[in-house]
Amino acid sequence: MAPLITVNNLCMAFNGNEVLKDITFTMEDGEILGIIGRSGAGKTVLMHLMRGVDEAPTSGEIIYHIAACEGCDYIDVQSAADSPCPRCGGAMVARDVDFWAPENENMKKRIMRRTAIMFQRTFALYGDDRVIENVLHALDDVRYPVEDAVGRAADLLDEVRLSHRMMHIARDLSGGEKQRVVLARQLAKEPFLLCADEPTGTLDPKTATVVHDLLNEAAEKNNMGMIVTSHFSQVVEDIADRAILLEDGEIEAIGAPVEIIHKFMEKATDTEKFEEAELGENILVSRDVAKRYLSVDRGVIKAVDGVSFYVSEREIFGIIGTSGAGKTTLSRIIAGIIEPTDGEMNIRIGEEWIDMTKPGIQFRGRAKAYIGLLHQEYDLYPHRTVLDNLTDAIGLEFPKELAIRKAVLTLRMAGFSEEKSRAILERRPDQLSEGEKHRVALAQVLIREPRIVLLDEPTGTMDPITKIDVKHSIMHAREEIDETFIVVSHDMDFVTDICDRLALMRGGKIVKIGPTNDVIEALSAEEREIMAKPEP
Repeated sequence: MAPLITVNNLCMAFNGNEVLKDITFTMEDGEILGIIGRSGAGKTVLMHLMRGVDEAPTSGEIIYHIAACEGCDYIDVQSAADSPCPRCGGAMVARDVDFWAPENENMKKRIMRRTAIMFQRTFALYGDDRVIENVLHALDDVRYPVEDAVGRAADLLDEVRLSHRMMHIARDLSGGEKQRVVLARQLAKEPFLLCADEPTGTLDPKTATVVHDLLNEAAEKNNMGMIVTSHFSQVVEDIADRAILLEDGEIEAIGAPVEIIHKFMEKATDTEKFEEAELGENILVSRDVAKRYLSVDRGVIKAVDGVSFYVSEREIFGIIGTSGAGKTTLSRIIAGIIEPTDGEMNIRIGEEWIDMTKPGIQFRGRAKAYIGLLHQEYDLYPHRTVLDNLTDAIGLEFPKELAIRKAVLTLRMAGFSEEKSRAILERRPDQLSEGEKHRVALAQVLIREPRIVLLDEPTGTMDPITKIDVKHSIMHAREEIDETFIVVSHDMDFVTDICDRLALMRGGKIVKIGPTNDVIEALSAEEREIMAKPEP
C-alpha cells in the first residue's frame, strides 16, 4: 500500500496545556485506522487536526500524499497520479501537501472537500426535512448533477439500508437511523477518507453493530480510508485494520487491534469495594402514572401505562428497557418536564410530600428544584469556562476562592482527580474530550445539590476506565452526601455494577421490579441481544 497521510512530531496545546505530544505515524491508502484511549487521551483532537477542523497544531506536520488535477479542483489518492481526471480529463499530478502550512490553504480546502467527518453526538441533519431530502442537500453541496440526484440519493439510502425510511421526517428517526442518514450524507461527497468520531457511542449495542457493519461495507465498496476514534473496544475490533493506543496525549502503542485492545483493557480494572448501603425512607412514590398521546397514524399511544414504584433515600434505582419501552417518557415525568395524563408522582422534601403532577410553585415548581437531570443530549455554554459553567448553574454570586473550592469538590464527585479538576477549570468545553464534557455536565447537576439525581444514559460517551471513575463518584456521592440516583440506561454492565434495584419496562408498563440480578435474569432473549454489551 502507498501512504495516504504521514503525521510527524505533532503537538497541540490549549492555554499552555499539552493535549497531544510528539505524535508520529503513517496511515496507508485505503486503511481503516482505529484510535482508542480513555476520555481525555486526545483522540478527538488528533482526528480534528487530521480532518482540518478548528485551529492549527502547535507544532509538527500532517502530510497528505495525494494526486491533484491541474485542470480542476479534483483531489484523489496518490495512486491515481498519471491517470486522467475523472471530472475534467486533466492531468493528475502526485503531490505531498503539508496540510496546515499557511501557503497550502487552498490545497487544504480542496483536500477537505474530498474527506468527510461524522462528529460525536452530533447528527447534523435537517430535522424538519425528509430523509431523502437530507441526502439531496448533501448532493447539492457537492454540485452533483441535478438530473441524476434523486437516483443517487436513493442508491445511497440503499447502501446504508434505510430505503424503508426515505420519506420519514429526520427528527422522528431513532438514534441509529439518524447515524445512518449522516453516513449517507457523508458518502455523497465520495470521500477518499472518512473520519468517524465515536460513531456509535450513544447507541445500544445491537444498533451499534449495524452501524459498524455499514462503515466496513462503505469503506470496502468506495475504496475509502477511514479513521475511527473510540473508547469502546468493540468498535475498533469490528472495524479497524490497525490501531493506535493514546494515553495522556502520547502514542503508547501501535499494532493489531486485538493486541492494542488487550493493552487498553488492562487498565480497566476495578478494585475499590463499597459497603452495602443502608437505605432510608421512601423519597419518591409513583402511583398509577400514565401518559397517553394521540397520533393521527396510530391512534392513542400509551407511552407510560399505569406505572407504580418507589425509590428510597440513598438508593441507586435503575430503569431499563429497549427503545420505545417508555423509560424516557417516565424519566421526564419524574423530572417534572412533562405532565402525566393520570396518576401521582410524589416527591418527599423534608417532611412534606409534593405531588409532581400538580402545577404551581407549591407543587411541581417547588419539587423540580430538588431533582437534578443529566439528559443524554446535555449541553454546556461553549464560550464559558468550566468554572463559569459550574457556578452559573447555581445562579448565585460567589467569591472566586469559594467558587473554585465548590467546583473542585463537585468535579471530584463527577470522577475527576483533584489535579485534573483544577487543570480544567479555565478551559472551555471545546478544549475537553467528549467524556470530560459529560462529567462536567454531571458536575453541573451535582453542584445544585439536588435530593434526587436522574441520569439518562450516563455512560454512552465514556470509556471503560472513566465508567469506573463515574461509578465511584456516584457511590461516593451516595456515601458522603446521602444522594439518591435514578439511572435510565441500556448499559447492562453499568446498571448491574451500580444499581440496588431495577425496573424493567415493556410497552409502557413495568413488567418486573426488584433486586438487580433478579430483573436482569427476567430479560427476554431479544432484550439481552439489544441491551447486553458484548465482551471487550
